[in-house]
Amino acid sequence: MVNVAADGNACSCVGQRLRMVWRVKKNSPAKTQRRKGMLESSLRSSFASLRLCGRILLLVFVLLLVRSTSAHEGPPFPLFVDQKVDRYVLSLWTDPDVGDALFFVIVSAPAQLPPDFQVQIGVQPASGRLPEAFYDGTRESVSGQVQYRALVHFDAEELWRVRVRLQSAEGTTETIATVEATPPGYGRWDLLIYLSPFLAVGVLWAVAMIRKTKRRTGERHV
Repeated sequence: MVNVAADGNACSCVGQRLRMVWRVKKNSPAKTQRRKGMLESSLRSSFASLRLCGRILLLVFVLLLVRSTSAHEGPPFPLFVDQKVDRYVLSLWTDPDVGDALFFVIVSAPAQLPPDFQVQIGVQPASGRLPEAFYDGTRESVSGQVQYRALVHFDAEELWRVRVRLQSAEGTTETIATVEATPPGYGRWDLLIYLSPFLAVGVLWAVAMIRKTKRRTGERHV
């Protein structure tokens, strides 16, 4: 009986020691360091995936920016400057977006302009597919110069013939130039709609990479 109890106590002690050794090994610095290394590796992989996703989105944004700046956005540009037309000297500036396009006519004359002086802008596709349409210019209050502003309509991105007509009771004179209508710039919602497919692909790709990294980390733990 005594021997059995002693043997039982001995087995119990051995079992306790084995459990203690296993716990020590389980919590050994080497294993803790290895787990820490796995976690750091997983985090680095996740951050690398996010950085790559960010670079892809940045590239898409840059390409979109280049595309949008190909349309004319900004101040008007001159079609001609200080051109002599009869007794007048004209400068014609424009912002030729498809849709509503702006034209500015700056007029200089050796004497005061006639009281019934008018400016008209006529536009027509260079192809001749539409008849010429005329738009009245409105005189603007600009210090130091005589300036007329006209809002015309371009229905397509193509080359247009522009006629500047000056008329009064003293007579009518005109000159012609050409301009290519440019696509209008992107608005806020246009940019969002255009970018949404790329954003969705980028997010899905990042989620897939993070899940793949977590799965690899779990396999290493096992």
